[in-house]
Amino acid sequence: MSLTEDEQSTTDAPERKAARRRAPGEAPPAGRRPGAERRRRASRRRSTSNEHGNDWSSWPRYDDAELGFRDYWYPVMWAEQVGKKPVPVELLGERIVLVREKDEIFGLHDRCPHRGVPLSLGRRQYEGTISCPYHGWTYELDSGRMCAALTDGPDSPINNKVSVTTYPVEQRLGLVWIYVGDAQGDDVPPVERDIPNELLDNDFVMGGRWDIREGNWRFAAENGFDEGHAKYLHNTALWRLFKVMPAWNMTRIVEEDGWLIRVQDEVHWEAEFPGLGTWTNRRWWKRMPLPDAPGKGKRVNPVIKGLNIPGFVSFRLPGLLRVAYPEFIHFEWYVPVNEDQVRYVQMIVRFETGAKASIFKAKYLSAIRWLFHGQFTGQDAWMVDVMNAPPEKLYRPDLSLTAIRRHIEQVAPTVQVDRTPGSKRQPPAE
Repeated sequence: MSLTEDEQSTTDAPERKAARRRAPGEAPPAGRRPGAERRRRASRRRSTSNEHGNDWSSWPRYDDAELGFRDYWYPVMWAEQVGKKPVPVELLGERIVLVREKDEIFGLHDRCPHRGVPLSLGRRQYEGTISCPYHGWTYELDSGRMCAALTDGPDSPINNKVSVTTYPVEQRLGLVWIYVGDAQGDDVPPVERDIPNELLDNDFVMGGRWDIREGNWRFAAENGFDEGHAKYLHNTALWRLFKVMPAWNMTRIVEEDGWLIRVQDEVHWEAEFPGLGTWTNRRWWKRMPLPDAPGKGKRVNPVIKGLNIPGFVSFRLPGLLRVAYPEFIHFEWYVPVNEDQVRYVQMIVRFETGAKASIFKAKYLSAIRWLFHGQFTGQDAWMVDVMNAPPEKLYRPDLSLTAIRRHIEQVAPTVQVDRTPGSKRQPPAE
């Protein structure tokens, strides 16, 4: 059970501003992308450590993963946003066009091999096809085969000799999922592999939104799993107005079934700093927050209790955050658009039906959508956009960041490289 189509598809104000410049997910015009110069400066610094901090050479695979990882399914937008009109999407640096044909959505590489014109600008001339707007080269949606060069006649020598890459596409949870990888046909893993089991095995009501934000996907993922920032950055958020934030914690990271989980061993509500005074978020109007694990609350949803998660915040590849509360779970997907932008898909889920589900929908539309999925995570977007690392000097709570980096080196997922025809950027060295 989900919110209505109109409720789901409303995007944040920053995305509406971006949409006036280009379609959602569409790459910027030719030339330097936003933040590209900043990224190049950071890349040049990456080769050595210096007085400003350390580079990422201890995590070479992570260092190379500006565009993310192949062989995973990624959510990109709400399924109801894709109609017969072609929709351009950039995913892991690859240009893709999505087209709906009845109940099925197809994905093709968004570039006509003839002269490099985006197929997303094309027409739906015939059923089951898309035609390039320039010379009418017409491609089958399911195979990518160029079946007719309309401006060269039925006997054109090039007919059926050209094709474009196709992408596996599925619809789950009201979202469009695209697989980017090397597997083909029956070897493509099921989309369910990359969706948390609790979302597949239970009835629920959910609300969500997505937008495209500035900054590399790794900064967004690390921000989500970061142990220290919420206590300071978010203590001004309206979402936390009546909830006490800890002053500091002692944390460790455990791994269970592919999830990295933050476990709080100590929670400190105030601290005395010599020469400065008391650091605390306690106020008379704030209530004490939830216990240190979702299953320890007074009222715990049976589904969440059954997950037996030892800590509130979890992370897993390719870039999924799970924040489990006693009565609901918040999910964030950090989907690489390109080196400088991330598609931020957020979803809040409550495992309820009937009247309780209806009440939650009303709460989401009237408050949660704006307070949590808007202003609260907007603070995260601000930090991800302005972040400029490496070099960096990490401190004790950053064990959550290094846990992600170390996990990636151990799992060794396939790093995405720029596969754009004619690209001058070189793939990372093996």
